[in-house]
Amino acid sequence: MTRLKAHTENHAIARTGWLRAAVLGANDGIVSTASLIVGVAAAGAMRGDILLTGMAGLVAGAMSMAAGEYVSVSSQADSEAADLARERRELATQPEAELAELTDIYVGRGLPLDLARQVATHLNAGDALAAHARDELGLSKHSAARPIQAALTSAATFAVGAALPLAAVIVSPLGALVPIVSGASLAFLALLGAIAARAGGAPLWKPTARVTFWGALAMAITAVIGRLFGAVV
Repeated sequence: MTRLKAHTENHAIARTGWLRAAVLGANDGIVSTASLIVGVAAAGAMRGDILLTGMAGLVAGAMSMAAGEYVSVSSQADSEAADLARERRELATQPEAELAELTDIYVGRGLPLDLARQVATHLNAGDALAAHARDELGLSKHSAARPIQAALTSAATFAVGAALPLAAVIVSPLGALVPIVSGASLAFLALLGAIAARAGGAPLWKPTARVTFWGALAMAITAVIGRLFGAVV
């Protein structure tokens, strides 16, 4: 076995597509459902009404996440496809201009002009579109838009995230429901931040603190509004 084959690397960049959708879905599931539950509970609702509200939020949120991710990532995929089609036409109609453009890119990265021209010529002789997509457009297989993957990942992780505060409602005494659901949801958010950081190869504390802070802020605001609304009603 050669040294090149023996040396393997596992970069986190390969996971950014589904990881982004998963973290977004789970985070939204926990924050939105917990905030909804805390707001309704603070308004004085009974357990059955709280659970019904939480379940409705879970279903609606999962479907909304799936639709939103599919539409937004599809728009990205359409833009990528349009750029690639334009690049394909230019390679067919203006090959010398495209070769010069690729050469300039490599010169800008530090290669001598003669070597940059050789590299560009060699890459153009192979898969020219892939070379231009990567070096001119910044597109790669790791960053390519995948609408269905994003939609399914976000919907599934939203549902899982939303189920956690709902489970806390079931086991909590009604009088202590707000602090228990809030505390449990913050713990879930902290765990989510740590898992996301671990999967992405980032330090643990910053993502954990970030998702916990914003989750706490969302639940606090919703609880205040729910309490005010309950007092008025």
